[in-house]
Amino acid sequence: MSTLFLKWDDVRSLLDMPSVIGAVEQGLKDLAAGRAKMPPKVYLAADRGDFRAMPASIPGAAGVKWVNVHPGNPLLGLQTVMATIIYNDPLTGYPLAVMDATDITAYRTGAASAIAAKYLARRDSHTLGLIGAGRQAQTQLLAHIALFDIRRIKVYDRLESVTEKFIKLFPQYPIMATSLEEAADADIICTLTPARGPVVMKDWLKPGTHINAVGADAPGKQELDPAILKEATIVVDDIEQATHAGEINVPLSQGLFSERDIYATLLEVISGKMPGRTDDKQITIFDSTGLAVEDIATAHLIYNRAMQRGGFLSLNFV
Repeated sequence: MSTLFLKWDDVRSLLDMPSVIGAVEQGLKDLAAGRAKMPPKVYLAADRGDFRAMPASIPGAAGVKWVNVHPGNPLLGLQTVMATIIYNDPLTGYPLAVMDATDITAYRTGAASAIAAKYLARRDSHTLGLIGAGRQAQTQLLAHIALFDIRRIKVYDRLESVTEKFIKLFPQYPIMATSLEEAADADIICTLTPARGPVVMKDWLKPGTHINAVGADAPGKQELDPAILKEATIVVDDIEQATHAGEINVPLSQGLFSERDIYATLLEVISGKMPGRTDDKQITIFDSTGLAVEDIATAHLIYNRAMQRGGFLSLNFV
């Protein structure tokens, strides 16, 4: 048996957002039905960031993602988030592939947010607010464009140069640079910052807003005014991960929020155990910490496409 080695550009050539959305949603449905397995991610602190180990299995595949988050990397010419997946045959354990997962991480995170928005945002949502214009903003845009009739995209980043670069990447879309408060005046908001304190305030939101809280993915991170949480319908991807490292982790530690205030998990909503949006005026929040099953479902898609296309580097481990 041989092992495929897929570099960043190999993986990039095999990715497209609509297919990733389909793969991720199926992976979530498999997890909800007990066909997939996934323990919570494990964190390892480092001097300038952290590492996360994320194993999971789905029908026909298993694997683990090793991913880092180092906010200072852009100054060194590196991406903030980098990752590698070891993809295994679940029947024998043989490593079928080792693949760069930096773009897999970005794509599956955007896909998960858009899937959550499909169930939680108003169907007539036409404006998208992106708070933070880095790499993750790109896939959030692609994912929401795939599922919603987005007619205006408002973008804010504390660095104007980052916002300008983002807009130039997507000349085909109606994107405008705005203030932070203006970006929060949208039907769907994606918060994509490394903030450790609120950047979106309750008074800025209009009734019926949906928020994908993505940036708070480690202990101590926080992007939303805690007052928003008290009045919102909150759906988390994983309760244990969210309480320790998601948007709700800081308000929980401060006694401003209770685990009882969580409305549901995304798995419960997708499976129909809990309804999604029930009122056009309610504020909904998806607290995204990232699930390993999303990574392995996407890796499964990539591996099958690579095998069909052929021509990629492979080596024998045994």
